[in-house]
Amino acid sequence: MSYEIPILPKSNTLAEARRQVEICNACRYCEGYCAVFPAITRQRAFADGDLTQLANLCHNCQGCYHACQYTAPHEFALNLPGILADVRQESWDEYAWPQAFAGRFQRRGTPIALALVVGLALLFALVTALPATDGLGFYAFVSHSLMIAIFAPAFLAPMVAIGVGLRRYWCAVGGQPIRFAHLRHAVSAVATMRNLGGGQGQGCNFEDGDRFSNKRRIAHQLVMYGFLLCFAATSSATLMHYLLDIQAPYEIFSLPKLLGLTGGLMMSVGALWLVMLKRRADRKLGSVRAWGGEMAFVLLLGLTGFTGLWLYAATGTPLVAPLLALHLGAVLTFFLITPYSKMVHGFYRLAALVRDAQSIT
Repeated sequence: MSYEIPILPKSNTLAEARRQVEICNACRYCEGYCAVFPAITRQRAFADGDLTQLANLCHNCQGCYHACQYTAPHEFALNLPGILADVRQESWDEYAWPQAFAGRFQRRGTPIALALVVGLALLFALVTALPATDGLGFYAFVSHSLMIAIFAPAFLAPMVAIGVGLRRYWCAVGGQPIRFAHLRHAVSAVATMRNLGGGQGQGCNFEDGDRFSNKRRIAHQLVMYGFLLCFAATSSATLMHYLLDIQAPYEIFSLPKLLGLTGGLMMSVGALWLVMLKRRADRKLGSVRAWGGEMAFVLLLGLTGFTGLWLYAATGTPLVAPLLALHLGAVLTFFLITPYSKMVHGFYRLAALVRDAQSIT
């Protein structure tokens, strides 16, 4: 029997989430699945901030849905992963800053990402077509000073916007002063993707409701650690440039190259894997209205990693200039949309895990 989950008006989302969470709190069959269910059992009533905290604690592994006896066609019609995904998305929109950009990428992710990548790539193509600079490698096409002038604000401004959003979130969920033990607990959960382990480490049901799998967990780890390695590559290159006066281009066995190539490969493979898994998953178990934006973000992640690898492979060929423009356009787009794309979930989820650790201790 086919059952379609309706898209609720925003004003009704929290009320429906509260109804479902209260039923889960009475049942408690799924309390060993992830951090959400122990958090539910610690309370008797759920304010809006409590529901927002639970939603951001949820990793949408969907194991609880497939184990639940109260899903449709039962009259309770529970779909906890779906309703928490909607609450989670609405919380990001509510706390986003500036508010004018809230929700736009999730509703029109593909055209926005495509327009930004193409537009910025064309601008960088014009820059690379100018007379060569006195730099080496990529800096022969785009000077180091121009790169810093563009990408430093493009990185710092989104971080400020995310910081404002996190502060709003922290106040809404009743966050307390953070201790090292709270942060250690949260970072450990993120590093191991513990809550995608299905409670016993056997994985979740994201791809197939009839069996457990760690595929999504591994794909997420590839993307996360790949991104962190790429960030470390850029950071190490910055330190080498300014502190050691060792300037690009770097050799293949240098730290920036080893970190960047490994990270780019991991990020590209992980993003492609997530796209495949997401296409096979049941859309109604996530935020239906945000599906397109989420897919566009994962594709942008993959494009960023792939163009970086392709650019390195093209070193010394006429393809360097156009590939550099495309790669820089993808990277700049990624940075600019970070506070309003699925990328922001990493920051909110870490904050939710810290808040959960405070509730435990």
